[in-house]
Amino acid sequence: MKRSGDGADVADGRVADLGEFGVIDRITAGRPQPEGTLLGPGDDAAVVAAPDGRVVATVDTLVQGVHFRLDWSAPEQVGRKAVAANLADVAAMGAVPTGLLLSLACPATTPTEVVDGLAAGIWDAASEAGVGVVGGDTVSADQIVVTITALGDLEGRAPVRRSGARVGDVVAVRGVLGWSAAGMEVLRRGFRSPVAMVAAHRTPRPPIGEGPVAARAGATAMIDTSDGLLADLGHVAAASRVRIDVRSALVPVADKLRDVASALGGDALRWALTGGEDHSLVATFPDESVVPEGWTVFGTCLLGTGVSVDADRWGGAGDPGWRHWR
Repeated sequence: MKRSGDGADVADGRVADLGEFGVIDRITAGRPQPEGTLLGPGDDAAVVAAPDGRVVATVDTLVQGVHFRLDWSAPEQVGRKAVAANLADVAAMGAVPTGLLLSLACPATTPTEVVDGLAAGIWDAASEAGVGVVGGDTVSADQIVVTITALGDLEGRAPVRRSGARVGDVVAVRGVLGWSAAGMEVLRRGFRSPVAMVAAHRTPRPPIGEGPVAARAGATAMIDTSDGLLADLGHVAAASRVRIDVRSALVPVADKLRDVASALGGDALRWALTGGEDHSLVATFPDESVVPEGWTVFGTCLLGTGVSVDADRWGGAGDPGWRHWR
């Protein structure tokens, strides 16, 4: 038995047994809010402090069967993944997160333990980032859809945009590359290990705190690797009107990634260049001397347009990353 926020016993069952407000109560009851949440769930809208006077806002959606499978990932892991994708976008602007909004759509037959798991994962990831789930919505649907809106604060700084890279800037990354793609391939083959790669796919851990670090260091442009390194660098190159040249020998390819590629007949460098959903941060800096500790320089901004690898246009077979409706 589980206990709802009003003290009534609620048997484990389906979402239909709880009703809309029962689901909301199940997600929010007893969850602490940080000081920045001035008014949390329960009213028509939340109130979140905005010390900077500006609010960074982003939204991302995970759809069952497109972004996650419950035979591959536990609900808690899906919840964590949903939060990670959004917080990485806040970090890529150079901001610190301040709050999350949750929209949950699901069938009436969804087991309540799935809702509990999603909520636990979302709240755990939010708490680790120092934010709360301040509000949201629930609705019926044919499949589970988790939409997170994340809010952030710039702490008085200008946002780090995609359009700020300049010729001569160096390009650096903080976080793993290709691990989520490797983990997905492991799962597709019916395996559950190596655990590190599978975990990177199920619950990516973006370096959220490194976004403001890069901003303070003077990053000129920044993005997270949601679609894949080359694809996301392409967004920066297009917005900044530069050519970004990637030196493949400098791309951080972990030994563990090479081991998995060898075992599965894959290409570790390709995973690192084109695999999405790692949500690591990639930024450009005026020169290598200001790149923060822990970041790896692997490229340069040049005259021209687009992205090249070792001074040549990307010649790999297929697209350089994820695209919807492809």
